[in-house]
Amino acid sequence: MAQKNAALKFVILLGVVSLCADATYEGARSITGAFLGTLGASGTVVGLVAGLGELIGYGLRLVTGYLSDQTRKYWGMTTLGYFINTAAVPLLALAGRWEVAAGLMITERTGKAIRTPPRDVLLSHAAMRVGRGLGFGLHEAMDQIGAVLGPLMVAGMLYLQKGYQGGFAILMIPAVLGLVILLVGQRIYQNPREFEPKALDLKTEGLPQIFWIYLAAIALVAAGYADFPLIAFHFQQASIGSQDQIPLFYALAMGVDAIAALAFGRWFDRIGFTSLTLAVLLSSVFAPFVFLGNSVMALVGMVLWGIGMGAQESIMKAAVTGMVPADKRGSAFGIFNTGYGLAWFGGSALMGILYDQSVNTLVLFSVVIQLVAIPILLLVQRQIHRV
Repeated sequence: MAQKNAALKFVILLGVVSLCADATYEGARSITGAFLGTLGASGTVVGLVAGLGELIGYGLRLVTGYLSDQTRKYWGMTTLGYFINTAAVPLLALAGRWEVAAGLMITERTGKAIRTPPRDVLLSHAAMRVGRGLGFGLHEAMDQIGAVLGPLMVAGMLYLQKGYQGGFAILMIPAVLGLVILLVGQRIYQNPREFEPKALDLKTEGLPQIFWIYLAAIALVAAGYADFPLIAFHFQQASIGSQDQIPLFYALAMGVDAIAALAFGRWFDRIGFTSLTLAVLLSSVFAPFVFLGNSVMALVGMVLWGIGMGAQESIMKAAVTGMVPADKRGSAFGIFNTGYGLAWFGGSALMGILYDQSVNTLVLFSVVIQLVAIPILLLVQRQIHRV
């Protein structure tokens, strides 16, 4: 019981760090597109910068995941990544050219790429003690509380007419706080692997086949998920929300994300993959509400979008933890995040093109490709039950 309580405290500590980090970069993310526009960037530039940042951010995780397994420097890489990830955001307040701002945006994504796989490995050890769904779900819930607070902090600065620079500057507070807590946690919990009850007895030269089948299903879900910048662009074009209101749509989705992550995490520990299938089924229909409706339907769509995000950032990773041995999780999380990110990037790029051609086609693509993932998830579930 003492080990379980200690593991839970560790999950909460990492959750607080992620809360501060998410408040920092999600707060910035709610206005970076518009900020680039004020610096003279075109719509094409905004799309390319956002897409390139995500592509680099996810693609680099393949390398950092592998390196974390090879060096076992999970804490060191996590700390370095968080520093780069959060330090780049307040510096945006000093950017006077869109090229500088774009560089800082990409730097922020690079930091996240460095810290995510090793951080997930550290978290996985404690999650194996308290419950995979609870561990990752609780972490994601706290993570998304930050994702709500950040945009609200920025919206408050805009309301006070402090401008985008003021919005970025206020985010220095959670950035510094998160780094301090991370350094304290590293001193207290020097070897989180001790939380894990026992090593998984998986004898394999590489990652198991079930992992690759699972990744294919998740890639389909990711490809059908519209990124918020495209949704925000639509809201602006369709006059669904004002400049000050659009960050609030995002804050709502992040709040739902937090609740969904915790709820689906608990259900994952009780009913397994059925909870994941249910989450995909619910979130697959967000697009019609977001892109084809009025402001009320848009709110419903953002709730469904938030449910999907909560599942993607919590129980999807919890499932990976149970598929691979501890000494290969860094590589597994790196590959998982890279595959997920590439699919997200490809799907987002395609949906951006489809938006200019036919919103109805965009909606059809989003719904269908996510629904195709469900039979594959059911196949994974059957194979896991046979083990």
